Amino acid sequence: MDLRETSPVPAAALPLAEFRAHLRLGSGFSDAATQDATLAQYLRAALAAVEGRVARALFRREFVLHLTRWRDGHAERLPVAPVAAVASVTLVNAAGVEMVVSPSRYRLDGDGTRPRLEAAGSALPMIPTGGRVEIAFAAGFGPDWADIPADLRQAVLMLAAQYYEGRDGTGDSDAGFGIRALLERWRDVRLGRGA
Repeated sequence: MDLRETSPVPAAALPLAEFRAHLRLGSGFSDAATQDATLAQYLRAALAAVEGRVARALFRREFVLHLTRWRDGHAERLPVAPVAAVASVTLVNAAGVEMVVSPSRYRLDGDGTRPRLEAAGSALPMIPTGGRVEIAFAAGFGPDWADIPADLRQAVLMLAAQYYEGRDGTGDSDAGFGIRALLERWRDVRLGRGA
């Protein structure tokens, strides 16, 4: 399994003003552009950490999942949620020849926590021997910072602040408890095989 992000979060979507206010930083200084680049770097790191922890894309963007085999011949769980839409399913044979699968052969079970690509008939299309399948899909709560649930937004700001304040190698390790508490309800609980 190989998941690739094909459209990164645009710089304009990052909540620089909210982060600056969270840190209680002043404004109007001559090095604001340099400071914005630093703040954006910590915000991107915090977004990636939160997304990795909760297996959800916060900002909506495009992904491609590459598989060499189906885990289950009837349905395949997508590794990130919430999934808004499946753009395409493409079979690629060993020689690299691509064949786009008709959307009538699959459907999206858009369960907010465990989205799946499901067969519209009895089984998902057969992956060619030595080949792969590429599933292109859009995932995330929305394109804007306000679309992300408040507790996840707060966790991102707190974690980015922790990164910013600890940039010299020191930092407050007690802040981690508050961040974990905010993320706990979003964690995916797995019980048993294939759950």
